[in-house]
Amino acid sequence: MARRATELFPDLGAHCDEAHCIQIDFLPFECNGCGGSFCSAHRAYADHGCAKAADPGRTVVLCPDCGDAVERASPGQPDRDVLDAHARSRRCDPARKATRRPPPPRCPAPRCREAVTASNATHCKGCGLKVCLKHRFPDAHGCSGSAARAAAEVEAAVPPAGACQGCGAFRGVARGVPGLYRRVKSSFRPCWAGGA
Repeated sequence: MARRATELFPDLGAHCDEAHCIQIDFLPFECNGCGGSFCSAHRAYADHGCAKAADPGRTVVLCPDCGDAVERASPGQPDRDVLDAHARSRRCDPARKATRRPPPPRCPAPRCREAVTASNATHCKGCGLKVCLKHRFPDAHGCSGSAARAAAEVEAAVPPAGACQGCGAFRGVARGVPGLYRRVKSSFRPCWAGGA
């Protein structure tokens, strides 16, 4: 049993129960194996020589037929013996593995492994893909539909008042789309700008 720490605060903390440790710990760790109080240096089973240190715990084997986790009866039991006993117990049903729910779809952005669910997904208006919230912007998921759609809208735009009557060009049509105005400006010369 641990001795109490100080005269002023007899209910606060304890000495470490390790035989050669004299540390007073005000927040000692209690071992669930032997019930002793230990300092942070001796809190692990192996550090204070607890009998529970040799216990490997519970281990399971996954059945390849039905997908169930089958617990080992003894710590050293081979996987094949565990699976054979599971098959003989008539709890192994391969049809049950086929009826399991498929995993949720993943975000289609490159190197993104986020599961796309109802609460963290959005539909891209440019390409129509269902992406996670981190890739909701067109440049974040490599959207191919937004640039093509913007170019089609510019080409289909009706020339407003003030457009050239000879060719139908107007300077302000492509100014709202980044990069498109430079391409239109460099490759197209309307008749009012000296072009044919």
